[in-house]
Parts: sequence; C-alpha cells; structure tokens
Amino acid sequence: MGFLKWVLAFFSLCTYLATPTLSDSLLNKEELANISTNFLNLAKRTDLFDWMVKIRRTIHENPELGFEEFETSKLIRNELDKMGIYYEYPVAVTGVVGFIGTGKSPFVALRADMDALPLQEEVEWEHKSKIPGKMHACGHDAHIAMLLGAAKILQERSTELQGTILLVFQPAEEGGGGAKKMLESGILDNVDAIFGLHISATCPIGTVTANSGPIMAGSGFFEAVIKGKGGHAAIPQHTIDPILAASNIIVSLQHLVSREANPLDSQVVTVGMFKGGGAFNVIPDSVTIGGTFRAFSKESFTQLKQRIVEVITRQAAVQRCNATVDFDTKNRPFYPVTVNNKALHEHFRDVAAQMLGNDKIIEKKPTMGTEDFSFFAEAFPGYFYLLGMVDETKGRFESGHNPFYRVNEDALPYGAALHASLATTYLLERQLKTTTHDRNVHDEL
Repeated sequence: MGFLKWVLAFFSLCTYLATPTLSDSLLNKEELANISTNFLNLAKRTDLFDWMVKIRRTIHENPELGFEEFETSKLIRNELDKMGIYYEYPVAVTGVVGFIGTGKSPFVALRADMDALPLQEEVEWEHKSKIPGKMHACGHDAHIAMLLGAAKILQERSTELQGTILLVFQPAEEGGGGAKKMLESGILDNVDAIFGLHISATCPIGTVTANSGPIMAGSGFFEAVIKGKGGHAAIPQHTIDPILAASNIIVSLQHLVSREANPLDSQVVTVGMFKGGGAFNVIPDSVTIGGTFRAFSKESFTQLKQRIVEVITRQAAVQRCNATVDFDTKNRPFYPVTVNNKALHEHFRDVAAQMLGNDKIIEKKPTMGTEDFSFFAEAFPGYFYLLGMVDETKGRFESGHNPFYRVNEDALPYGAALHASLATTYLLERQLKTTTHDRNVHDEL
C-alpha cells in the first residue's frame, strides 16, 4: 500500500475511535511528518536532483522573455510527455497547465513562472546564457525545475491522490501580467487553492520565509508627455520650457506620499525615466517622464492613480504646458496587492514545520515589491512564500535582476518537496474533512 493510502486509511480508522487532536489540521503531526519527510527524501535522490539540475541549466542557457517562452514551453511539454502527464497548451500564448490525479475536485494548483529578463549575464560559468542581452536573473529557471521535480514525484503516486493537482507553468511574470492572462483563459476556473514560491538570495538554504495577509504591494506604471514650445536656451522668454515643468511635476509627485498619505499606510511614487532634449543650448518641445506607484490597499492605490493625473496635468498648466498621462494597462496591467490566505498559511506552517523544523520558518515582512501571483491570489485562495538558498561557503548571492545573479542548486530538492507536500496534504485534508462530515451526517441519521 502506498504511504498516502496508508495515511488515509489510518486516519479513517482513527476518526471512528477518537476526536482529532488538531483543530486546524485533520492530519496529526506524525502523519504530516511522514509525508513531508518522505517527499524530501525522494526529492534529494541523486537521480532526481541531477535531473532537476540538468533541466535548470538547459533553461538557463536559453533564456526567453515574457510571452516568448516557446522553447522553454517545449522543453516542459516534452518532460510532461515522458512522465505521461496530461496538459493543456497553449495557455496565454506560451503557458502550460498539467494535471495529475483523479481529474475531479478538489483542485489545487502549483505555479512556476518561466520568463527571463533583458539583462546581459556577467557570471562566467559553463552554463552561461547563450542569448546576448537575455538572462534568467530572477530564478525562474529554478522554479521550473522544482515544479517539474514535484511533478515527477507526484506522478509516481498519482493513483493515491485524493483530487487533482494542476501544474501551472506561467509566462510573462516580469511585468507582462501573464497570470492575469492565464486566468482570463478560464482553465483555472475550478481551482480551490494555489501555492507559489520564489527562491531567495537573502535567506539561508533549508529555510522558508512566509506570512499571512498582505505581503507585497499592488503596483502600476505611468508615462506622461509634457508639451511646451522649444527654442534657444539664450532666449527662454520665447519658449515654454517643458523641462522646467517636468521638474516641478516630479517634485510635486513626491508630496503625494510625504504630505497626503497616512504615514502608517505604505505607499511609493517613483519617477525612474526622464527623456527630453538633445543639446545643451536648446529647450526641447516636449519631455517624457515615467514611473511606478505602489500601495497596500485598493483604496490607496486608486487615490494615488487619480492624484498622479491631477498633479501632472495641473502642474504642467501652471508652467503653461500641456500634459497627457498614459497608464498603458493593456501592455502593463496594474498588479493587485499580494495577499496570503490565512487558512493556507496555517496549512503551510504545518507542512513546513514537519519538513524543515519550526526554527526554519522565518516571518516575512511586507515589501513594496510586486508579484503577479497576486492575480491568482485575488481570484481564489493563494499562498506565496520564499525559499532560502544562501550558503556562505559558496560565496555571495546577488539579489534578483542583477547581471551577477546565481542560483544555489542545492535548494532545488526543498522546493520540489514543498510543492509536492503542500498539494498532496491539501487534497488529503479536503478528503478527510469530507469523510468526517459524511460520517457525522450518517451518525445523526
């Protein structure tokens, strides 16, 4: 009998003899430890570890940007074919969704992002990016390898699953809103919960960082064109200076946070792009500025958006200029706040504690960064956590979006095992709750 079937059979007997001792989890600590330890041992097998490393390095050598992940997607589909896992493709241009289990509810999803970044890799190693100007500098290659590793473990035990696990390989996380497009496809309509992870260059290997509630901000981008009247710098009275207007606008935008926002309500407005002029002695006809704004609530986010438009257009008018503001949500959709479901947080803590130990779970402080996993977590219960990979004996690990970014591949088994354990125990919990409920109804009748 498979170990999952043994756990389910054991628990079914116990429900008739005693009341479960855990209020939040129907699986007791011994059962969770058995499942978690088993999966971690499987993920650390030499053959599986080497296979995940090979997958990760192949993807790393051939990075593809958002909605261009055709070869990456092909590699994923080839591996799923070898495992005998049914999948749907294409989803949101290049995305893949695999299915393991009964094909029936409950449905729990595991997500990995696929896209690379427009960076030139500066790390000199055998598997350096072969594509000039493109690099996996945020660990998405590792995310894919870990989810495929979990798929291999789960597929070997698919007949023991009490529901269906969806493997969500998502395109265009880096600003393209790939999660939003996957939701719009409808393929995830029946999902009950979703888990996602991101490898971390700040946490030690063998640890995880997590919390419930809002953990990452909602964000949007804006671009504004300020039009004036160009002319010679020596006779500014004959011009309408858009550079001066843009400068005043940038200063005024900073007042939105420093003087209009509640200091206890974290918000950010940053102008990161300023284009205008091509000569030292010529005032240009127009200037273009662009930036980002972020907040931890829908209300604050909406207020910031409205005030950005008002400040830009009205400050431009003060300087006798005209201004237009474009948020370009078609190409750069607004990202919601990433909110971790409280019940899934308790489930995650139970599983992670039994696999890694309570002392290996680090509380995650909210950050102003964004993650398009937020689209999933807004549509149905979601949970997003960080997986540590830092090992001081292997040198410094740079943070993401850095041309010197590296991945400690020793972290791959932890990610694969957590994926498999979280999904499997979630389905078991759902099945056991249903069994317990049905038994109680029978007893009353």
